[in-house]
Amino acid sequence: MEMQYRKAGNSGLNISAISLGAWLTYGDRTNVEEDIAIRCIHTAIDHGVNFIDVADAYANGAAEETVGRALRGKERHKLVISTKAFFPMSSDVNDRGLSRKHVIESVNRSLKRLHMDYVDIFFCHRFDPETPVEETIRAISDLISQGKILYWGTSMWTAPQIEKGAAIARGLGVYPPILEQCLYNMLDRHQVEGNIDSTVKNNGIGLVVYSPLAGGMLTGKYNESVPEGSRAQTLSNEKFQKQIADQDRLNRVRALTKLAQELDTTMSAMALAWAMKHPSVNSVITGATKPSQIEANLAALKVNLTDEIETRIEHILANRPEGSVR
Repeated sequence: MEMQYRKAGNSGLNISAISLGAWLTYGDRTNVEEDIAIRCIHTAIDHGVNFIDVADAYANGAAEETVGRALRGKERHKLVISTKAFFPMSSDVNDRGLSRKHVIESVNRSLKRLHMDYVDIFFCHRFDPETPVEETIRAISDLISQGKILYWGTSMWTAPQIEKGAAIARGLGVYPPILEQCLYNMLDRHQVEGNIDSTVKNNGIGLVVYSPLAGGMLTGKYNESVPEGSRAQTLSNEKFQKQIADQDRLNRVRALTKLAQELDTTMSAMALAWAMKHPSVNSVITGATKPSQIEANLAALKVNLTDEIETRIEHILANRPEGSVR
């Protein structure tokens, strides 16, 4: 199946509608051995995925190192690589946040780990209430002028924070953010719908969304029990454990799984197709611990969600936020 490419916000940058992320997977050998991680990355690229998302905090820099090794010998100009900064990288008081010092030093360290001269997109991994937004944006602007960053975006910022960042950038006459990276899937909609979706639209900002399969719940693999070796067994996250034990969420996924079977597709493919159909979503960031998962996710490109099917999905979910522009 042929990959779809979409503009990143109002920019001229084309990114694959399905992208690959390194969160919770690459760089940490307790989850995925490096040779398998590299095979996953190569498989994704071979199938047209050009957008690979990572962050300095993922496995404390090791994820960037793995991605850097995986991309050696690949044609750099054909790839869109993003990284992020905000979370503490050491106990040092300045090795965190979005100060000018940390942003510039973090990007330089990320480039070394990735073995690259530049990253295509730099994300402010969270909003930093302790640093003036203008200071952060000026630092990013300088990195863009130096050719170390081509575009920038925000991640998990609120609507007022996104609005403020875009307004300050315009006021300074520098490059505004083109993307917001946030949580979005069938079960977790409120971060986007009726919340930031109108703000990003009004500011020409696109969305690249993570956890489009709700940590694996929207694959249907937890419908009956917890599979051996699944994230539910390996990830000690109390919130996630509660979610996969939530009977209301499970019942919705069970009903959705039956609908996917009726459509002759998989639960995961339908869930990814649903997330991609939001008018502001430019790419869904998927994870993969084996190459076959990459290929399975690409099946979403063939799913046609008609108005009738979307109505049936909404009836099952019964969680559409007020003010949604979907």
